[in-house]
Amino acid sequence: MIKTQGRRGEVAIELHSDVPDRFHVGLKLFALAEKQSAEDPARRELQIEQLWPHKQWLIVKFAGVDSISDAEELGGCELQVPASERAELETGWNYISDLAGCIVYDGAREIGEVADVQFGAGEAPLLLVRAGDKEYMVPYAQSYTKKVDIAGKRIEMALPEGMLDVNAPLTAEEKEGQKGR
Repeated sequence: MIKTQGRRGEVAIELHSDVPDRFHVGLKLFALAEKQSAEDPARRELQIEQLWPHKQWLIVKFAGVDSISDAEELGGCELQVPASERAELETGWNYISDLAGCIVYDGAREIGEVADVQFGAGEAPLLLVRAGDKEYMVPYAQSYTKKVDIAGKRIEMALPEGMLDVNAPLTAEEKEGQKGR
């Protein structure tokens, strides 16, 4: 969710969906909190009471969220559609949430596990791939993706030479060289 909108608990949301018409009054969604604590549960079920488009966003009023302060509690949450409400996708398309936990391969070489997916850095979402203490940002671009097996938790890619070196951790020599700058 981007921000509060109005005085009665409305929020502006940014859609990351190729099926925006799926959102309707009565639809139940899950709000996943950015930060989790014992007092603030990570997952909250919400039901759409009203919605309308506004600029590049969708304005949503959820049942039980009736004030600006109620809406502020949802700030930064990611909304997810329950699996039972998901639209059937065309062959070759995947839900972003299904990518988490998949192992990424570059040819036969295992790169690591998808920990998160980030948007906004370009046309393709970025897979945050973790391998031990290393993290890689890998564009989830059609031109690099060769095969995705969600059931087998496997993503096969053909990455350009040196792509993983772009955001690889610095070597001891590189760190030493930066000290003199």
